[in-house]
Amino acid sequence: MPVIFKEQIEEDCTFGIWEIKETYDELIKGVHLFPEERERLNGFKSDARKIEFLSVRILLKDLTGTNNLIVYSDRKKPYLHQSNFRISISHSQTLTSIMLSKTKKIGVDLEYMSHKISRIQHKFINADEFITQDETKQKYHLYIHWCAKEALYKICDKQDINFKINLTIEPFEPEDCGIITGWVDNRFWHDKFELKYFTINNYVVVYSCINS
Repeated sequence: MPVIFKEQIEEDCTFGIWEIKETYDELIKGVHLFPEERERLNGFKSDARKIEFLSVRILLKDLTGTNNLIVYSDRKKPYLHQSNFRISISHSQTLTSIMLSKTKKIGVDLEYMSHKISRIQHKFINADEFITQDETKQKYHLYIHWCAKEALYKICDKQDINFKINLTIEPFEPEDCGIITGWVDNRFWHDKFELKYFTINNYVVVYSCINS
């Protein structure tokens, strides 16, 4: 069973991570697809994208114990059809993550740490943010910032948000795991959020689970 992390991280907030080790044929046998989902799956040209799509559905079944139809808003925010659960989804390389809650606003992001992030840091790090001068930790620090901003973006319904202008992570020193503070400031929000982060293999995971 490739669920490598499954916890009730807070009251009414369930979080799971699936490590994709299966082939397409193995995954398709283990998941129920609604007609809309099967049509969407068949529209993907990439086998990797198909496997990613199936891993989300099979992890969701593991977390809820039932088959659920995932639908998307015009901003591509996922929802569960005819369900009280809110859902946040993230995937990178061979890991897929899902967070669920019936009462809280949630956001999760995970990313595999490649060496490419330093090339784009000017696009999402602003003048009020701090990145360590320790070269051995800089890449990790940047990925925590990026994942935190992705999680905030999802919590705030992907509305009118520029990662550099509207999202700020308060200065912190990167540890193996920790709690950080992020701000969202745009025409819809001026709010502070607590986010938690940790690493698993060579991935960074950041999530937030707040009262509505």
